[in-house]
Parts: sequence; structure tokens; C-alpha cells
Amino acid sequence: MRKTALLLLAALAAVVVASPVQAAPGAGGLVALAEQASRKIIVLPADREAWRTRAFTWTWAPTAANGLGDLAAKFVSPDEAKLTERGGQQYLMTTASGGFAGVIPYPQGTGAYWAADVGGPSNPHSIELLPDGNVAVAASTGGWLRVYTASQGARSTTYAEYPLVGGHGVVWDNERQVLWALGTHELVALRVGGTPAAPVLTPEQVVHLPSEGGHDLQPVPGSRDQLWVTTETGVLRFSKARGTFSTRYPGAPGINGHNVKSVTTNARTGQVLTATPQADHICTWCTDTVDLALPGGELTLRGAWIYKARWWQPQH
Repeated sequence: MRKTALLLLAALAAVVVASPVQAAPGAGGLVALAEQASRKIIVLPADREAWRTRAFTWTWAPTAANGLGDLAAKFVSPDEAKLTERGGQQYLMTTASGGFAGVIPYPQGTGAYWAADVGGPSNPHSIELLPDGNVAVAASTGGWLRVYTASQGARSTTYAEYPLVGGHGVVWDNERQVLWALGTHELVALRVGGTPAAPVLTPEQVVHLPSEGGHDLQPVPGSRDQLWVTTETGVLRFSKARGTFSTRYPGAPGINGHNVKSVTTNARTGQVLTATPQADHICTWCTDTVDLALPGGELTLRGAWIYKARWWQPQH
């Protein structure tokens, strides 16, 4: 099994070539993968044939060619890939366990709105671009949520920090004007005060999780009240108004499960995409197959080490 997996890994790495050229998405839209075998972010149509033939729309990693060669060695085990938009420009928001955190113009892929080495030992896991131009990063091993003063420069390393055991997820809430952050034990709403040059983080609401191991945190498109939250034992919906978690939501039988690493809803179709580690995968936290619900299905990229998979569209 190990020899076969290594051969598939080599085949995958050989065909993943960085390209800013965009292909037409499938009917379901585009999916972004934090793919750890090739150490790249891969975007491709939500189409089985595209996955079978590796018809990638776009791939990215920091390199000397795109102006981020000094951070290339930090892009080990990419673990986040989200799309956002600011001032008419779209951006990839990405982190890697090796210490990389960055906000990258899409589809250009060159330069960075902001990028930094936030410390490999800290294990950054998620990232969010804030309305004031700063960038929030959550780190699991470091046990923190930081707001970096990206508004002050593309390589600014000044930050405000809030201690958060097992920091794994971060999402900006435009309705409430707060930053939601997910850790091992709790979900926290933080008020970002001060100034863009000197932010101050103040906890406004702290909610204990119904089970340990908070992992993924994402908005539910079209809902002002709901957030997706995954833990070691379930995929939950959190109501901001009630402060409660529930597994009673549409499609729950095909979505809810243990150790789900990522969950997102397609804002256009309502289809839900999840990534869960495969029991027999050579990478114990990875998969080569992602699951769909509402309607159901699956997409397989043979030999891939997928950590997270997300609909490639802004979720807010």
C-alpha cells in the first residue's frame, strides 16, 4: 500500500504546475484544496472528470517567481484555503503548518497583500482578512488568535494576541462586527478595537463547545445567524442569537460525522462539501476523496493528500 501511495504521490506532484490561467468551472462551481503532497493550493471544477484527469484550474505556492521565495520553505503542510474579496480584488487566504500565513491576489498569484512567517512551531491553521485591512490568524500549537497589522504593510509582523487553546478557525462576522475564533474547548466572539495600527482584542462572548476538539469554523451562506462548527465528534450548526449548537439541520445524515476537517456551503447551490480523513490513508489526517451533500456524491483525486476542501467562493 505504501509503495502504491508513493507512486501516486509522485504522479500528482508531477502534474501540479503553478498556473494563473483560469478554466471554466463545472456546473457546481470550483473547489479549493489544501493539498499537502504537492505543498500547493489546488483549484479545480467540482466535476468528477476534472478530478479524474487532474484538470486543475489554478494552483499556487510561494516561490521566487511570484515574489515570495523567502517564505517558500514555510509552506509545509498547507492547511487552509479560502477566497475573499476587497476593493474589487479577490484574494486567496492561506496558511501552512510550517509557519506561512498570507493573503494572495487571485488569480494573479504574484506578490502578496500580506504574508509572513508566523512561526512553524505555532502551527497556523486559519486566516481571515478584516474590513480594516488587518489579518487574523489562528494557530493550534501556539494556542493563540492574532490580528496582524497588515494594513500597515505587506510584511508587517506587529500583532495583537488573544490566548486560545488549540486555535483552529477564524471568521469575520460582518453583521455583528466581531471576529469569531474557534479553539479546542470554546468558540469566542472578539471585538476588535483600538486602531488598525494598534488593534485591541476584547472577548465579547465565550461559548463552550459541546464536544472537544474544535476544528473548522465557517459561515453558512444566506444565514445571518448560523455558523458551521466541526469538532472531534460532530459537524454542528451554531446559532449566534441563541448561543446553542445543533445537529438538526438539512442534510445532517450526509454531513455530520467524526473528525471532519472542513465544511463549506456552496452559496449558489446550497450543496455542502466536507473533507474527512481516510482510515487507510498514508497521511493519517488526509483524504483523496471529498464528500458532497444536498445532493450527495463524492469527488476523488487519486493519490492526493487533501487536508481541507472548500467551495472556491467568498462565504460572506
